[in-house]
Amino acid sequence: MHKPTQEQIIEFCHANTVIDFLEIEVVPTPDGEARLELCADSRHANLYSMAHGGVLTTMADTAMGAKCLALNKRVVTISLTIEFMHAVMIHTPRIFTEATVLHDGRKTMVCECKILDAKGKLYAKANATFFVTGLLSEA
Repeated sequence: MHKPTQEQIIEFCHANTVIDFLEIEVVPTPDGEARLELCADSRHANLYSMAHGGVLTTMADTAMGAKCLALNKRVVTISLTIEFMHAVMIHTPRIFTEATVLHDGRKTMVCECKILDAKGKLYAKANATFFVTGLLSEA
């Protein structure tokens, strides 16, 4: 199996233009992949001065898609659920994604993603099922 490069994974995340629009950072990880990071500010906030759930959901969805891409699979989301444990108030310390593949099938993949801070506080947890549309690379 061909493993995409870290650069390809980062390019994939930036190809989702909403990531750049929201100024979510794509940060390389030591394992050769990437994670998404955010310092929430007023641009990300809902009416209650906390990060909008859609921002966190976008982070989780993109992080899980990137995790599938790291296994050389292009995917689209079939379903996604997210549970919010704590509010991400604006100016909360930096939060980041931690995605895991739970099922790596030929036609579907299942992933989970945690949104945490550096102290390990869990802000949200998402689960998603993806449809495999093809491979990034055949070679």
